[in-house]
Amino acid sequence: MSWIAVLLIGVAVADLAHSIRPVPIVNECTGAAVAVWAGLVAGLTDWPDLLALAVIAGLVVLWGQTVTRSFATGPAWVPLLVLGGSLVLALLCSAWASPAGGLLGEWLEATQVPALRGMSADRALLLTGAVLVLLSTGNVIVRLVLVATGTTNPALHDTPDDPEQRLKGGRLLGPMERVLIVGLGLAGHLTAASIVIAAKGLLRWPELQSKPEQQWIHRLTEYFLVGSFVSWLVALGALVLLAR
Repeated sequence: MSWIAVLLIGVAVADLAHSIRPVPIVNECTGAAVAVWAGLVAGLTDWPDLLALAVIAGLVVLWGQTVTRSFATGPAWVPLLVLGGSLVLALLCSAWASPAGGLLGEWLEATQVPALRGMSADRALLLTGAVLVLLSTGNVIVRLVLVATGTTNPALHDTPDDPEQRLKGGRLLGPMERVLIVGLGLAGHLTAASIVIAAKGLLRWPELQSKPEQQWIHRLTEYFLVGSFVSWLVALGALVLLAR
């Protein structure tokens, strides 16, 4: 799973850098560099690992480029296909990945942090990648699916006609919700996680019904449902990876 973890770290760092300050090429190259650095720190230095790190760096750059173009003029399904194909490729080739260790493994053995004591380097890498994806890439995936399904129009992004402007807080609430769901799931409190999901719908319902235009009620409801379900699927996907 070490290659999957490194891929997730690279993609998530690229998306985080873009959310802080969009700079063409620089953000995805930063993500690729961090992915390679994480792999080397984790002791992935055998020739199959080095080859995999080079491929991962290229995939991270490709992800960032396709996301930028899809939000401008390109089709939104392209970056989704790139990310999905990359994860499938990493999963199929994971049998040739070396166990993580290196400096990261040595640090984990020496750390006095109770939550990290005894954790394997593979687990630490995967946990880091999953959390970063929940914080950054989850929002990108949600937005891509909304565009791909025609729920939102990228030309209207950040304008008064953008449904996101009518339902404030989604960019912040989404990552918090995903992290909370995964945390509760890993702690074995799946019922509590389902309560969080139900509570979100109840809290948003008055806001959805407060718009005077009937067409806006339908648009906002579709936006809320599609966005929420995709966000929950991202959280569930991370939970499945971490529960292995």
